Amino acid sequence: MQPQPAYLLHRRPYRETSALVDMLTLDHGLVRAVARGVQRPRGRARGILQPFMPLQVTWSGRRELKTLNMIEASGSPTLLAGEGVICALYAHEIMVRCLPRELPVERVFVHYGGLLPALTRPAERAAALRRFEITLLTELDAEPVFLTETEQPLDPHCHYVYLSHARRFRAVAEGQKGCEGRTLNLLAHGDWEAAGLAGVAKWLTRAALSPLLGETPLRSRMLMQQLYTQRQQSKAAAD
Repeated sequence: MQPQPAYLLHRRPYRETSALVDMLTLDHGLVRAVARGVQRPRGRARGILQPFMPLQVTWSGRRELKTLNMIEASGSPTLLAGEGVICALYAHEIMVRCLPRELPVERVFVHYGGLLPALTRPAERAAALRRFEITLLTELDAEPVFLTETEQPLDPHCHYVYLSHARRFRAVAEGQKGCEGRTLNLLAHGDWEAAGLAGVAKWLTRAALSPLLGETPLRSRMLMQQLYTQRQQSKAAAD
């Protein structure tokens, strides 16, 4: 096969000197493979097969578990730290959990390549993650449809809850908790970065991803909560 652009999403030891890896590839989507010898202390591939590094890879095998034959760096890694790393790990987790093996998702690959540099800039992280989540959901035919459950347009003056099983919205009675139709219509037109919409956008993508992710908690969310707790404790100690 021709070398394939790829990113490492997850890596864990396998036997003595190898690793099991999940990779996002340009033309083949999520690929799981054995990377032989990458755990050797002096192995050349050990330093190349790292997260946030653009790669060129080839593999062989007809079954779901492939064997990596070539691993080359095709650029420099994106340097992330702290919250930026956790946000990237979150993107990795939802891809590994949600994507079927070897489903071509070129748009997800391209958006992931744009997500990494955005995560180095704190002010851009939230909007970049929402765009990435929506791209992933769209490729899986699981994105929210901004209509009511009876296929009617959303009334700007009504409030709605999201029905994840139907991918649509249900109006709630006045005074009940829900999201304003006007706000949802802004999101429907792609206005995910408008002032004041960050909380609603996060709520909606989380609700849409929930059926795909299952009940097992995301490790990245737990890490983010730990980071937040540490910051609060440090702030309290400083005061």
